[in-house]
Amino acid sequence: MSMLDNLLKLQDGPRDGAMLRFGIANEYAHLQDWAQAASFARQAVERQHDFSAAWKLLGKALLNAGDAAAALAAYQEGIAIAEGKGDIQAAKEMKVFARRIEKAQGE
Repeated sequence: MSMLDNLLKLQDGPRDGAMLRFGIANEYAHLQDWAQAASFARQAVERQHDFSAAWKLLGKALLNAGDAAAALAAYQEGIAIAEGKGDIQAAKEMKVFARRIEKAQGE
């Protein structure tokens, strides 16, 4: 049984929450199932709005799923959240990714 299978079994149980949804999203990202990764990353930020790493993963998943505009919006929201809570490294990383999207859109 895979890690993903184990995590999926925990959904809707007592341990379900933002961290579980993030873990599932991360496993889907490793499998390059970007639509599922985006779905679960979105669920993570809905459950814990200030989860910087989940915002970063949401942006990555959306970009890889082909939705650059939504990825940019996720990164921008994530940057604001990360800066607001003092998560400077996550904010810096998301700024780099957001600039890359903006540059690609400007070309």
